[in-house]
Amino acid sequence: MIKIFNTLSRRKQKFIPIEKGKVKIYTCGPTVYDYAHIGNLRTYINEDIIRRTFEVLGYNVLHVMNITDVGHLTSQADTGEDKIEKAAKEKQKTAWEIAEFFTQEFFKDIETLNIKKAHVIPKATEHIKEMQELIEKLKEKGYAYIIKDGIYYDTSKFKNYGKLSGMSFKKLNKYLIEGARVEPVEGKKNITDFALWKFSPPDKKRQMEWDYISEWKLDKKEFEKIKSFSEENHNIKILEVKDREDSVFVKFNFIGFPGWHIECSAMSMKYLGETFDIHAGGIDHIPIHHTNEIAQSEAATGKRFVNYWIHCNFLLVNGQKMSKSLGNYYTLRDLLSKGYSWREIRFLFASAHYRDEQNFTFESLNAAKNGLDRIKNFMINLKNFKGGRHTKEFTKVLLESKREFIKSMSDDFNTPKAIAAMFNFINNVNRMMEEGKISESDAKKSIDLILYFDKILGLKLEEWLKDEELDEEAKKLIEERERLRKEGKFEEADKIRELLKEKFKIVLEDTKDGTRWKRI
Repeated sequence: MIKIFNTLSRRKQKFIPIEKGKVKIYTCGPTVYDYAHIGNLRTYINEDIIRRTFEVLGYNVLHVMNITDVGHLTSQADTGEDKIEKAAKEKQKTAWEIAEFFTQEFFKDIETLNIKKAHVIPKATEHIKEMQELIEKLKEKGYAYIIKDGIYYDTSKFKNYGKLSGMSFKKLNKYLIEGARVEPVEGKKNITDFALWKFSPPDKKRQMEWDYISEWKLDKKEFEKIKSFSEENHNIKILEVKDREDSVFVKFNFIGFPGWHIECSAMSMKYLGETFDIHAGGIDHIPIHHTNEIAQSEAATGKRFVNYWIHCNFLLVNGQKMSKSLGNYYTLRDLLSKGYSWREIRFLFASAHYRDEQNFTFESLNAAKNGLDRIKNFMINLKNFKGGRHTKEFTKVLLESKREFIKSMSDDFNTPKAIAAMFNFINNVNRMMEEGKISESDAKKSIDLILYFDKILGLKLEEWLKDEELDEEAKKLIEERERLRKEGKFEEADKIRELLKEKFKIVLEDTKDGTRWKRI
């Protein structure tokens, strides 16, 4: 049984899938205008671990993750520049080139970190039709209205708007104003209203824009107002007008681009259905992006949008918010260039619970490296283990460790507790190895259990079990040392031990079964 802390209910709930044995998951993907930073990557690693947990526990997972390659503006309030077009201007490339380049760089990052690719990865620019169809449904149900710069969603008409944040419509409006999360937009009915479709500005040609033919029933006063907008902006084209007593039926071509929020609703529902199991993303998406996804999706379908909402908390750097101006902003490339490995980065982010704020420091990254070294040495020692006898104690430790690991992961994906269970297993088996209380078969079972844990942790630990060839010179030195020891020339043998450590980064362990070596 898996329990999930559901942001919507603000409590842990037993996970009950819509279809038995199947899980449909949507995770918010990147806006591809720059490299992903380590805060983004922490979220993607946590989401990967959640997916792997379901798979290991026997669920058939369908994972969809979007690529936002248009429509995400520099302000949360549907104002400012499109992030893709802004980057294109700065780098003197086309918006399409920027989006494609950073999409591929993102794929390289997740491959490096051993994050499984989603089964379906839809791009916003390839789903404009689906977004327009969703906006049409909202228009027909009375949720959409037109102002100077776009088509907006009237949040006052959606019952329980803001339910994901735990705030009422009134409180959320007040919070967004006081927190300066949303700037005022001329013509908006409510501060929480958001753009479904933005019109291309009158004074510049966008690289990414589309025709949107839409027919509206308007009263004559509304029509006159929109008509005045169209005279100022040639991207609002009036194609046909039909007078009907007090109303006017108008066919428009709204040249522009989708709002950010409509993209996720359209793409998730296309591939997962109008109601699906899990939607995951960063905690910063709760008050605006995910709240708006719920409002527009449920208004359009009349059905519950998502059953379980999972949100990953923030990553701090040295106790501060990550910022380029503070010099504490890191990408994966930055950390790799400093000599850290992808495993150390992944293990560090796995070691904190996804709902907890995590503080990144280089000391914590070094601690992750030390933890991995313990696991590596343990596995190599098990691989080379000879002798010993099987005991009931080993069987008990093996079963209890596996049970504790799975119990922890089933309890809202508690990675710190699961990793603690793994290290507890390592400590116990190390002790039993020294006492001769495990057999060679038990050593193999111990390796198998660590590799079972790794199906969830995703650290590719099996790579450490591959035979590593020693340099010929190092081999000869080990043989020479063995000869000297047999002859009782221990001082000379110790000099070779030190040479192997300094030159080849190898330490030797003398056991009753012979001399073993391992890398340091």
